[in-house]
Amino acid sequence: METALYLPVKRFLEELGFTVKGEIGGCDLVGLSADDPPVVVIGELKLAFNLELILQAVDRAPAGDEVWIAAKMSARGKGRESDARYRNLCRRLGFGMLGVTDRGQVEVLVKPPTAAPRREPKLRSRLVAEHQRRQGDPVLGGSTRAPIMTAYRQQALACAAALAEGPKQVRALRERCPDAGKILLNNVYGWFERTERGIYRLTEAGHGALKRWPQQRVEIGAGAASPL
Repeated sequence: METALYLPVKRFLEELGFTVKGEIGGCDLVGLSADDPPVVVIGELKLAFNLELILQAVDRAPAGDEVWIAAKMSARGKGRESDARYRNLCRRLGFGMLGVTDRGQVEVLVKPPTAAPRREPKLRSRLVAEHQRRQGDPVLGGSTRAPIMTAYRQQALACAAALAEGPKQVRALRERCPDAGKILLNNVYGWFERTERGIYRLTEAGHGALKRWPQQRVEIGAGAASPL
């Protein structure tokens, strides 16, 4: 599974000074530096170095300042990581290349250039906003079959937790979340039901969500994220 590569690559980038979180805006991982504005690092993971990995990195590159591709090292050392043409392609595209061993060790095969141009500032801003709003790092990079725990889903779960004991007025939730009204009104996941003007209760789907994600009953931060 590609998720097995996530933690080694996450540790590698954290040692370089980045705060790393998985599955943000379609990227397997996104890292932010402590600078203002932060340097945005995007990582894409695959079990083997192939053309699809390169193409994914090409799609993600406009939103970041630095791009790394990472894959498992082949057992006999005869994979793409040993192909000079593949490494040269990464250099020409400006991508870093990481090989991950069976023991979880990370080897730098190609270093990315520094200070890459930011071609899509809006996409970059969306990645930064989602990274900063998301509580902790709830999703392993490379996950494909489970709903992504976005900042919006985390905040909706916090609203659900507040309503678990019974109906409440929206203004009672606004003490912790100024945008609780929008989350309840839009009801993206079908977890909330209005009982009367300004009062909401939790639906069966909402109770089910709290059972599915009990560890995600987080405090709501200021400002609601978009449901990515």
